[in-house]
Amino acid sequence: MKYYCSKLLFLLLIIFSVQIMGQQRGTLRGLVSDSTSGESLPYGNALVKELGIGASTDANGFFLIPSIPANNTYTLLVSYVGFRTKTLRFVVQPNKVTHMDIELSPSGVELETVEKIGTRVMEENATDIGLQRISMKDLERQPQGVELDVFRSLQAQPGVQTTGDVSSRYYVRGGASNQNLVLFNGVTVYNPFHAMGLFSAVDPEMINSAEFYKGGFTAEYGTRLSSVLDLVTKDGNKNQFGGSATASLLTGKMLIEGPIPNGSFIVTGRKSTSTEVLKKFLNKSAPFNFYDASFKLNYTLPYPDAVSKFTAFGFLSYDEMVDDSPLKEDFNWSNNIFGFNWFLAAAESPLFLEIGFSYSNFKGELLPKLSNSRPKRNELTDFTMKMDFAYVYDSKDEINLGLYFSDLDTKLFQQNELGGIYDVSGKGSNIVAFAKYKMLRFDNFGLDAGIRYNMAGYSKNGGGAIEPRVSMTYRFIPQVAFKASWGIYQQELITLTDDDDIITLFEPWVITPGYIDPSKATQYSAGLELNLLSELTVQGEVYYKVIDNLATINKKKVFPTDNDFVAGDGESYGLETMVNLNTELINLTTAYTLSWVYNTVDGWLFHPRYDSRHSVNVSLEINMGAGWIISGMWYYSKGRPFTQTIGFYDKFSPIDIDNPGSVASAYFPYTMLGDRNLGRLPDYHRLDVNVTKKFDFDFIRCQFSASIINVYDRANIFYFDRDTGEQVNTLPFLPSATIKIEL
Repeated sequence: MKYYCSKLLFLLLIIFSVQIMGQQRGTLRGLVSDSTSGESLPYGNALVKELGIGASTDANGFFLIPSIPANNTYTLLVSYVGFRTKTLRFVVQPNKVTHMDIELSPSGVELETVEKIGTRVMEENATDIGLQRISMKDLERQPQGVELDVFRSLQAQPGVQTTGDVSSRYYVRGGASNQNLVLFNGVTVYNPFHAMGLFSAVDPEMINSAEFYKGGFTAEYGTRLSSVLDLVTKDGNKNQFGGSATASLLTGKMLIEGPIPNGSFIVTGRKSTSTEVLKKFLNKSAPFNFYDASFKLNYTLPYPDAVSKFTAFGFLSYDEMVDDSPLKEDFNWSNNIFGFNWFLAAAESPLFLEIGFSYSNFKGELLPKLSNSRPKRNELTDFTMKMDFAYVYDSKDEINLGLYFSDLDTKLFQQNELGGIYDVSGKGSNIVAFAKYKMLRFDNFGLDAGIRYNMAGYSKNGGGAIEPRVSMTYRFIPQVAFKASWGIYQQELITLTDDDDIITLFEPWVITPGYIDPSKATQYSAGLELNLLSELTVQGEVYYKVIDNLATINKKKVFPTDNDFVAGDGESYGLETMVNLNTELINLTTAYTLSWVYNTVDGWLFHPRYDSRHSVNVSLEINMGAGWIISGMWYYSKGRPFTQTIGFYDKFSPIDIDNPGSVASAYFPYTMLGDRNLGRLPDYHRLDVNVTKKFDFDFIRCQFSASIINVYDRANIFYFDRDTGEQVNTLPFLPSATIKIEL
């Protein structure tokens, strides 16, 4: 008996010891920032050398490494492209979160690497299919045209199409431009374009990180069918006051930043100075006047272990086009955005909480004067409240929960054929709850499974919709990963805009009317990622997307009582490949897209104007040392669809009753068109080059960039004028320059 009791006691001691040892683990949390400015560094890497485990920093500069054996001393390596790697020693406490503030020092510019900042080398199980991270430093080195622009850089991504040099609007995997969600610190920007869409209204000088989801975006994102561009702005310099001034052929802009007690601020402003260069884009005068401004104010409570950060921000933009001719219409449109966020990283547990309130307002107006256009005025007001909750387990698994409430009011006033004003307005509230679970416990497998539930919708038929999403990554061997995603997406906001229009000034937003159901998309994607060498990456993805209840402008509308929209269907599928060779001296990227896009409206199947069968983008950056960087980008795409002219006839118009003799001259030529978008324009291609040089002095830094668009002056066709038969081309040979001075 004594023997069995001793054996049982020994067994209990072993079990107790295992439990105690199992509890002796802790979590390391870090905030990585720039030592010179205090700005957070997104998408860097942290590695625990002795354990061989690590994590990447998120958009706010945070990383989290759970389940580290406690009471031992470890070596932490923190790296970020363009900064010196930092080595730190640390000890985690059992069952606690150990927080570290880590500052990295910028490396010199003599041999500044051109590596993509967005590379996450540590997270081999990251569920990031369809996701591209955009570095602002990479953006500065690309050929800029007349203005550095985030949206134009998207057009070089595989799976993204454009309809010409005149517009920075983009079309993702067969979706219309109004199916792309643009977020500014989590707040929707409804018309993020300047000068008829020539470039973005969001100044890239303000941006700290940018994530672009071409599809497969997870449950926290909604309200659009095709893509998400998530822009997070800088906080401002926490260490010293500073500023910069930039001048180009089109605009002048300034930035001011500096510290406040326990925080910082940043303010930017940009104003058009001359629009002469826009004549090259439009083949005519461009009477534009525009500006944009933004600010951010942040304050962090001085807790030793917890992080409690409050942020207030705003974004304003305004455009107007005033033509001197009384026979030409005028336009104006504006954005006004204000927001407040509270972010909390708890002290005693790996818990993250974010609460936000925001206001977004868009206004647009067409003033016809003496032209044949009819007046149009659109206004949208969006009040949103959101709460996000995230918790990271010791196994590295994550759970995310969120609740969003948005109140939306849209107004659209138009004049009908009889001169009467009619109101196409709507008001609704969207209440959304989402939940997702990220399984990251396995080194070679990751899973993100989530669901988004619309408890109430903006539109009459929008409530009760369920949007499940799943994405996964499986790495067969360290060099080869298989990735896939599937999801259902709903969109209740649509624009009264014809995608066949050559140039779109502003897109009037309305809530989906009650006579059609909200648009829904089901997306499938799968791909392979090959890390053949440390400097060579090959990616390939296939996708398939089907859209039901595709809200399309009613081209058969005759009477004021006819509906403005009809419901159609959409289908798109394709193959995307990208090869990247990245060394300290060169960065070579080749992207190829093979795609098909079909829309069906009123029983007619056709290709939309942004359907291009083949497209190729090749970019090359060469680091010459001493602050010199030379880059070039070559674009090629098959011709876009267009509707052909098949003939003319004389159309009789009513005679002037005061001049009966005018009946003989009451006939005017009328264009007869063929089937919609049955023709194809010639192939498009052009080469852009850019040279950038950095100069560092005692108290200022300068950067000079010179670009040439369309180096070999390719005559790419934009459209044919149906009245005159004239061929209108896109951008010709166009040199430009930009200078930036930083204090």
